[in-house]
Amino acid sequence: MITHETQLRVRYAETDQMKYVYYGNYATYYEVARVECLRMLGVSYKRIEEDGIMLPVVESHIKYVKPAVYDDLLTIKVTIEKMPTAKITFDYEIYNEAGVFLNAGQTILVFIDMLTNRPMRCPEELKNIFVKYF
Repeated sequence: MITHETQLRVRYAETDQMKYVYYGNYATYYEVARVECLRMLGVSYKRIEEDGIMLPVVESHIKYVKPAVYDDLLTIKVTIEKMPTAKITFDYEIYNEAGVFLNAGQTILVFIDMLTNRPMRCPEELKNIFVKYF
């Protein structure tokens, strides 16, 4: 299992008229955490794409428990519980500075060969990185 935490501060532009983080911004927060988790492993999205592989999100689930507000310092915990195959699943939990649980979610991404635009298995180079954790 792989776990990583990323922090970010809620910007004013991310809030709605009720002064809460607009619900659609949580998907962006998940993306930040996912990219940083992979970076921590030594994997960059940029490099994956340069190698001819895309990782589109094919499923996204979000459970809103409590709202985040402007200037909150959020901790986004991302977990990869299973070895990637042709897809990779990321689970998320978001907490505020006081440690209050705000949000949970999951995204499923699929490895796509850019030349054929078809799903493919997790590349061997990435598999060698992930296997150390499973």
